[in-house]
Parts: sequence; structure tokens; C-alpha cells
Amino acid sequence: MARTLGIDPSLDRTGYAVIDDATRRVIEAGVLRTTPRTTLPARLAELADALDELIDEHTVHRVAVEDLFTHYKHPRTAILMGHARGVILLAAARRGIAIEEFSATRVKKALTGNGHASKLQVQRAITATLGLSRIPEPPDVADAMAVALCAMNGEQAARR
Repeated sequence: MARTLGIDPSLDRTGYAVIDDATRRVIEAGVLRTTPRTTLPARLAELADALDELIDEHTVHRVAVEDLFTHYKHPRTAILMGHARGVILLAAARRGIAIEEFSATRVKKALTGNGHASKLQVQRAITATLGLSRIPEPPDVADAMAVALCAMNGEQAARR
């Protein structure tokens, strides 16, 4: 049974979605949260533990993760996201799981036709595409589903 784990990385709130490749059914989706006001190493360890549990529980064969997004007005956010992405990539690499990375604009364009779609547009498109009964909340969950779908649809991953 092939399953893709889509991840929208963040230190505070990492969105995730495990989707069955054959049926396009969402197996599990949600948010991994770390404890605020603790040290960065402790938060990264929390994220790593949660990812390990998720990957092991669902026998994931591929991890699709959103690429690092940077904005000159919020450099600290990009740095913290980079730490979280490192933990995510390490968790998959240690298990020999295939990793695909996608830019946020590529994911949005593949799903909605607009690389600058709003969070709500992505949520609505995911709801329709996966036949969900309600819009995934918070938006991080919909973003994780969208990045998983990009991998499943064979979209062009970000190349370094």
C-alpha cells in the first residue's frame, strides 16, 4: 500500500496529511505542534518524535514537503522554518524514504491554476479535489494535502 506524507513545515504548527496513492483517500491529517517558550532544540526534538511516530504508524513511502519560503520582512520565520524542514528531511532520509520538495507557488499553481492563490482558494480546491465533506482546518492541513497531491500527480519538484 503506497502512501504519501505531505508536509507544510513550521516550527509552531506543521501541517501534515497521509494520503493513499491508489484511492486518493486521506488516511490521517492534522497539525504537529511544538511547545511554545521552550528551547529550539527541545522543540525540534518534539517535532522529530512526532514525525517518527507518524511515519512508522502509516508506512509512508514518500514524503512531499513544501520548500523554504523566505520574505525579507520576516527573516527569523524563514530561519525557524529551515530548522523544522531539516528535521523533516532527516526523519525521511534516515528511513530511506523518497523526498520531494515543492515551492508554494508551484503547489498553488498545480492545484488552482494560480501560483498566488489565497489560503481559502487552496482549501476550497483541496475540498473539491479530494471530495472532502468540509474544508480542512487550519490552512496548514490543506497545504500539506496539496503538496502531497503534487507528488502523487508527478508534478515537477523543486530542483537544487
